[in-house]
Amino acid sequence: MSTIIYPSPIFGPVHSRRLGLSLGINLLPADGKVCSFDCVYCECGFNEDHRPQLPLPTREEVAKALEQKLQQMQAEGRLPDVLTFAGNGEPTCHPHFPEIIDDTISLRNRYCPEAKVSVLSNSTLIHRPAVHAALMRVDNNILKLDTVNADYIRLVDHPQGTYDVERIIEGMVSFHGHVIIQTMFMTGDVAGESADNTGDEYVLPWLKAVGRIRPQQVMVYTIDRETPTQGLRKATHEQLDRIAELVRQQGIPCSVSY
Repeated sequence: MSTIIYPSPIFGPVHSRRLGLSLGINLLPADGKVCSFDCVYCECGFNEDHRPQLPLPTREEVAKALEQKLQQMQAEGRLPDVLTFAGNGEPTCHPHFPEIIDDTISLRNRYCPEAKVSVLSNSTLIHRPAVHAALMRVDNNILKLDTVNADYIRLVDHPQGTYDVERIIEGMVSFHGHVIIQTMFMTGDVAGESADNTGDEYVLPWLKAVGRIRPQQVMVYTIDRETPTQGLRKATHEQLDRIAELVRQQGIPCSVSY
């Protein structure tokens, strides 16, 4: 099993299926994973297999490294399309996440004003006022909602602590449309239990939640790299296209990554 542990605090740029030329910002340690989920499909592997020894990068370290990289890219004539908070876990768990967002927006405005600031989050900390306010300031507030079925969430996403899907949905509603929902669809099984969330049993309740949230966009995607759990399989083009069309019928733009 291969896993990806990203450098910290800056990695890439990489070509993202969904975002274009993306310069990654990793607010987690460079030698391990810190996440409030422990997803069976995570390219970084399981939390317990990658316990970090290094500390979180400081606010100052992130700003310095980001500025140096943007200066280099500017000199090379190759600016990023997007500055993406991702990496080895959940970026919003960093204690100085809001301040780092402010620093990043300032540096973006100075070096690459056309670039978007994006955050990939599993949504578990959006109830914190400072995190919520910071996400309102970024261009692409991309929040995970793999399903609204609590049993499926426990099976696949493995929340590390209390997870109330209704509270998550209400938190997404509170962004008043300044949110992009990202959902992983797949088939296969986990420890003998079905991991298939492409059927109406899962899609229709999820679609109803999407209608409540009224996001600016929905991103549906499937497995792209090796997963720590064996037995998972990609959703088909036909399955993803069907789901995307159901979203679009509600008047909500939807992108698909196969």
